[in-house]
Amino acid sequence: MRFNSHVDAVLDTTVRLVNALTPGTDGGREHPAPPRAALRGAVVEAVRYDGYDPRPSARDLDDLLPEVHAAREVVEHLDAGRDDDAADLVNRMLRRTQAHPELDRSPDGRWAIHFHGPDTSFARGWSAGIAAGLAMAIGGDLGSRLGVCRAPGCDRVWVDRSRNTHRRFCSTRCQNRVKAAAHRRRTRQG
Repeated sequence: MRFNSHVDAVLDTTVRLVNALTPGTDGGREHPAPPRAALRGAVVEAVRYDGYDPRPSARDLDDLLPEVHAAREVVEHLDAGRDDDAADLVNRMLRRTQAHPELDRSPDGRWAIHFHGPDTSFARGWSAGIAAGLAMAIGGDLGSRLGVCRAPGCDRVWVDRSRNTHRRFCSTRCQNRVKAAAHRRRTRQG
């Protein structure tokens, strides 16, 4: 399932940021938030793409982090079927970031819609994009395509683009862990 190219890219980046920057568990192992010294590298890795090599400042990192935590909370609300809570939080994010759409020419010459804040700083731009991407997903009745991994010992998030909307795991690794555990249970019982 495709939203549109910009929303797809923003949602993918949102998932990468949430999974990289928020503490919890990943595949049965503790996943701490990156220490301050590693934060810039984790953010750059999550947002980098061909032709874009960002250099966020320390302030950008401080300003972006609360929006990434809010994005995790949105996905958790959606995963729990609390769409009203998710929409309320996204509306607060949109107001806080002052996200507004603009048409920008992409490197291939085509026009693309992007979401910006009132200034072009790294943190404001990404924060506005995250808020707008989540709003587009919820407003387009596609909020159910965002979720939290169902594997025991994992709370990483995912975006589902499959046709049948059956994604329940953040990765094939977690899906395989759950399938292997179910197989072991069946063979012990049989």
